[in-house]
Amino acid sequence: QVQLVESGGGLVQAGGSLRLSCAASGRTFSSYAMGWFRQAPGKEREFVARISRSGGSTYYADSVKGRFTISRDNAKNTVYLQMNSLRPEDTAVYYCTATKKASYSTTYFPDDYWGQGTQVTVSS
Repeated sequence: QVQLVESGGGLVQAGGSLRLSCAASGRTFSSYAMGWFRQAPGKEREFVARISRSGGSTYYADSVKGRFTISRDNAKNTVYLQMNSLRPEDTAVYYCTATKKASYSTTYFPDDYWGQGTQVTVSS
């Protein structure tokens, strides 16, 4: 069992930055590939980024590549999402996930763990 708690969301102007954090419980954090998904009102949940168990490999949606950076600290059981050059279309609830599946996957699976989500709002 893994419990995930996100923080760091908020309201920011276009072009600004935010850093999301996701703290995980348990002693098996390093056995999970960690990721971020987001869901805007009226839209389906979409992949944002994922990072491998060691942190050596990262994967991004085309829409955020070059602007967002995912990282993890296995000693702190925490994964981060640094978001720069934010755009109004980045507005969504951002969810942290933990998966036992391949880190290069851009989808989610029934047995994944999810946080409660954190709201990110980018004003124009």
